[in-house]
Amino acid sequence: MKRSPEELEKLIHQTLRAVPDRRAPRALESRVLAAIEARAAQPWWKKSFAQWPVAARCLFILFSGGAVKLALMASVLVMAQFDTTEYANAFSTQYTWLTRLGNVATALVDFAQLLWHSIPSLYLYGGLAVLGGLYLSLFGLGAAAYRTLYVNR
Repeated sequence: MKRSPEELEKLIHQTLRAVPDRRAPRALESRVLAAIEARAAQPWWKKSFAQWPVAARCLFILFSGGAVKLALMASVLVMAQFDTTEYANAFSTQYTWLTRLGNVATALVDFAQLLWHSIPSLYLYGGLAVLGGLYLSLFGLGAAAYRTLYVNR
């Protein structure tokens, strides 16, 4: 009796479904579970890159880019035959933003120092006292609210 491929597929499927599942040997089962637990207990730096924390991945990419940049700059220095003036000319346009950023930071620090020294010390001590009083009142209000809402229940 010749059967169509669909009927044969159904028959094989039914026959295989009727076969009971075999249990794995105990030794194999315990080894597999131990391997899974050992893999889960690994620190993050031993896992794949996709499972690293986002901050660690960002820092790794940043440092890798920096290492590539340093390698390229070293190769340019070698190609310039260790002539620092030629090297400085090659990278002078890349460092202008860094110089400007340093100038802005210096100006901000100078402004903050000028502002800090122009405030009378009585105002600073008074501000610290007001902040301390506000902190204590917040602590007292929180304690009173806790006592009112939760202690009596």
